[in-house]
Amino acid sequence: MKKDLMNILCCPVCKGDLELQVTREEGAEVIEGTLYCKQCNESYPIQDGIPNLLPPELR
Repeated sequence: MKKDLMNILCCPVCKGDLELQVTREEGAEVIEGTLYCKQCNESYPIQDGIPNLLPPELR
């Protein structure tokens, strides 16, 4: 996932801002990490460079 996407991504549950927590990156690409919403306290994993933004009950 490119870090530039943070400008357009929002929480799919409450539409709040997401905070990026990087575990592994290569250059400008985030390979592993988490997108966290402070507003509804929900986390979305990033694995193999792909953010999983499905709501928790659909994962």
